[in-house]
Amino acid sequence: MFPDLTRDDVFRIETRRLWLRWPMARDAEAVSRLAGDPAVAGMTARLPSPLPLHEAESFVIRARAANTAGEGLIMALCRRAAPANLIGVVSVTGRPDEPEPRLGYWLGTPFWGEGLMTEAALALVDAAFAYAGQPALVSAAMIGNRGSQRVLEKCGFRRTGESAPVFEARGGAVPSYDFRLDRGTWLDRRGMAVGGRSA
Repeated sequence: MFPDLTRDDVFRIETRRLWLRWPMARDAEAVSRLAGDPAVAGMTARLPSPLPLHEAESFVIRARAANTAGEGLIMALCRRAAPANLIGVVSVTGRPDEPEPRLGYWLGTPFWGEGLMTEAALALVDAAFAYAGQPALVSAAMIGNRGSQRVLEKCGFRRTGESAPVFEARGGAVPSYDFRLDRGTWLDRRGMAVGGRSA
């Protein structure tokens, strides 16, 4: 899915306030603490709360393996002023049961309300379309998770319907909105962002 450029752990994406870099072993403690927070885990499909350290360590190993294989791009979010300190994760990954890659993300509660997740998601969406040539991306947000819905809308995703996927960590089906962003819409948005016209 992703090219050689992203398959090396020196790869990173810089935004105005953030670094997006590969997860590292030293990130496991922050993943366990921040992602295991009930306010964060409770809005995700797979994160348990609490999140044991060994599971966070396994996540880092799986993320690095997926990045190395080009099967996805799973990036740690850090403030540019503190690039060693993980504050969240954003990813584009493929699933065997889905034809289009999925955008996923979480952000530690101390960093909510600053627009950081939108900034990170926009950067990774750009990377997925620019580097991997994806025709479209999909995502989902729980019906009650207005914050996540706003992130997707600000990234240009359009709501395509409702579903009730089984969220393993939530114990069953959870009503959710489905979202999709196609390459044409992304190009149009980029053209508007730079004041030009898309190719």
